Formats: sequence, C-alpha cells, structure tokens
Amino acid sequence: MGIPVRQAAKVGAYLVKQKILRRKKFALTLELEPLFACNLACAGCGKIQHPANVLKQRMPVEQALSAVEECGAPVVSIAGGEPLMHPEIEVLVSELVKRKKFVYLCTNALLMPRKIDKIEPSPYFSWAVHIDGLEERHDASVSKQGVFAQAVDNIKDAQRRGFRVTTNSTFFSTDTPKTVIDVLDYLNDELNVDQMMLSPAYAYDKAPDQDHFLGVEETRELFKKAFADGRRKKWRLNHSPLFLDFLEGKRDFACTAWAIPSYSLYGWQRPCYLMADGYAQSYRELIEETDWESYGRGRDSRCANCMAHCGYEPTAVMATMGSLRESLRAMRG
Repeated sequence: MGIPVRQAAKVGAYLVKQKILRRKKFALTLELEPLFACNLACAGCGKIQHPANVLKQRMPVEQALSAVEECGAPVVSIAGGEPLMHPEIEVLVSELVKRKKFVYLCTNALLMPRKIDKIEPSPYFSWAVHIDGLEERHDASVSKQGVFAQAVDNIKDAQRRGFRVTTNSTFFSTDTPKTVIDVLDYLNDELNVDQMMLSPAYAYDKAPDQDHFLGVEETRELFKKAFADGRRKKWRLNHSPLFLDFLEGKRDFACTAWAIPSYSLYGWQRPCYLMADGYAQSYRELIEETDWESYGRGRDSRCANCMAHCGYEPTAVMATMGSLRESLRAMRG
C-alpha cells in the first residue's frame, strides 16, 4: 500500500491543476518548522545547534498558516525540533485540518501524553513518530535510554484513541539489511502502524556524528537487500513505488527540492530542508530567485550522496502521476 487513497486523489487533482496552469515549479509538501528546540539531542541531527536565542523562539500560528496559504501545498509536515514543545501546536493542527491539509506531525513521541487530549483524530491528521530501529538501536540513535519504550507506549495509546499513526525511520551506515528488516517487520506486523516512511541519512553538516552517513552505492545495496524476497510489498510503506525503486538503484531521478520547500523561523530555506544557502522572505522569491540548476548530484558536491525523501520523493510522485502504468502500479501497492 502506498500513499492513502484520499491523499493520493487530492494530490493528483492538485498536480492536474498545476499542469493546466502551466506551472513548472510548485509545492507538493511544505516542511514547516515552527521551532528548532528539542527535548532530545540525536547524534544525526543538528537542529539544536542553533543559537540559544533562536532555540527559545516559537513561530506564531498566524505566521505558520500564512506560509501554508502562500505556497498552497496540499500536505504539511510539521517538523522541528520537537513540534510538541510549541505551546499552540494543537491550534496550528486544528487550523490546518480545517483547511483540509494533510498534516503529518513529526515527533519523538515523548510529549504526546501532554497534547493528545487537545488534538482530535481526523483523516487529515497523522502522528509521524521517529523510530530509527528496535530498542537498543533507536535509543542509541537518540542518545537516551528508554525512549523507544516510551514511544511505543504512546503510539499504542494514540491507536486506542483512533488516531492514524505513521512512523519515519532514518538509516545510517551502521545499519544492515537485517536491522532494516527487523524494525519494519516490528512496526508493520506487531505495532501495526498505519504506514511507514524511511530515508537514508543525509550528511547534515551540523550533526554531531559525521562518520555514519550513507553514500549512494551503500544506500542502494542496503535497500536492495532489505527489500528482497517480496518484503517490500508486504510492508505498508508510505512511499510511491518509484521512490522505492530509486532507493534500490532500479531508477534514478533528478532532485526536485522545490517541491518540498522548508519554512522556518528564518524564512524560506534555500534550497531545501537539509541545506541552508540563505533564506527567502517569500515563497515566490524562493521559487523564482533560487538557482535550482546549481543543486543535485553532479552539480553540487554537498549533494553527492543525497538520496533523501525531501529531494526525490516528489520527483517520483510526479513521474507516477504522469504515467497510467505507474499510477495503476501505485494503486496496487
């Protein structure tokens, strides 16, 4: 099973509209960061390396909503930092759901008990819990013991309350096909989450751990082996089949980072969520004044090992929607 049917239908209609309007660059998903502060210090993340005065800031709800309206993306991924540290996160979620945006709230799940009574289940809302492996592996990834167990308990509580729960797993060079298989089997078969996202770790330059990011060939080899023997089809992965082909090295795509723009306390981040080559003050400025042709593998050395979801999933989605054969394949799962 790929992207949920309701979401796929809305995104498909949105893509048709962009084609009719002859827009060459547009947003599919907005990566919204209403704060950078976090209650964890993960080795592969550099968000909490921002100055102390920036870590104290919280984006006003109206400012966040304005960014959502400005870019028009049908999907909003609320990231950070830890979004549940925002004092009005439930207000932001409610307003986005009212606008029928598909909302993924990315969280380490530790603070879910504080906010879960203030958020209502909706087909437009999903918890997106970071789970980077089974207990020992995950706790090492987030540099704190006990996090995996708490996350699992809070996921189960959300499921009992009728929420849609997805997960997001990042894999590093320390992973093996077995560690990938083990965590996806657990999430799919035992924890029974609705869907799972996965991504090879990108060499984020502010991350404390710079030694365990995957290269392109390592990524392809890892996922080719993990997806073998029909496993890929049994997992409820929240990806287009073409993106999974891309991870295995069966297909290659150009990066379309402009399709998942990032808006944070600093403004619209150039060129993507993972690189900061300055900030635009408006979405239009981001699209029209960023030299997109300068980025991607073979163009910018920083992109050489990137196979991240934020750059390549939108390319795969647009390739899927542009092909009847691939659209039918995506519907079959």
